[in-house]
Amino acid sequence: MSSRFSGARRRFAAMVALTATAAFAGFAPSGAQAATAFRFTPYPQPHAVPALSFLDAQGKPTSLAAFRGKVVLLNVWATWCPPCVREMPTLNKLQELLGGKDFAVLPLSVDRGGVFAVRSFYQDNFIDHLPIYVDPTTKALDTLNILGTPTTILIDKQGREIARTLGPQDWDQPSVIAQLRHYMAQPGPARAKTVGSS
Repeated sequence: MSSRFSGARRRFAAMVALTATAAFAGFAPSGAQAATAFRFTPYPQPHAVPALSFLDAQGKPTSLAAFRGKVVLLNVWATWCPPCVREMPTLNKLQELLGGKDFAVLPLSVDRGGVFAVRSFYQDNFIDHLPIYVDPTTKALDTLNILGTPTTILIDKQGREIARTLGPQDWDQPSVIAQLRHYMAQPGPARAKTVGSS
């Protein structure tokens, strides 16, 4: 029963993604407009993010909590999703430009093939700046209330969701980079004082 449900959800996600691709293709801006076409629209108030666990490139468990203190662009994707494939080079470029102590692109694959599928995709498509994170169980889709791929969630340094978008984007556009730098400049989470500190 659960495997049939997962398969149905996967097909539905692919369908939504393909629909999103068609929509973006039909309304894609050109020229100077393309550089300023997309911006995250932040929520009036940040949202709490549920605890989220997944595997790293070595197949070891890690979690979203490990990224606390950074602005995180969490991109939920799959190698079988055409719009995901389309935007992956721009995410790769974004990580190259901004990745560091204040920012990280977190590409979370829901491929059932796990690390092997993603590593092969990266090699075939010259993705050389993005780390590998996988959730072959696809539980992240329910945990994060995701209806289609790619879905990208912007998370602040406190680990709160501040915006999300469905569908492919050109993540290395100057307007997007400027907006992300704005969030990167915000203060990180307050640190608890140790006993005896002043």
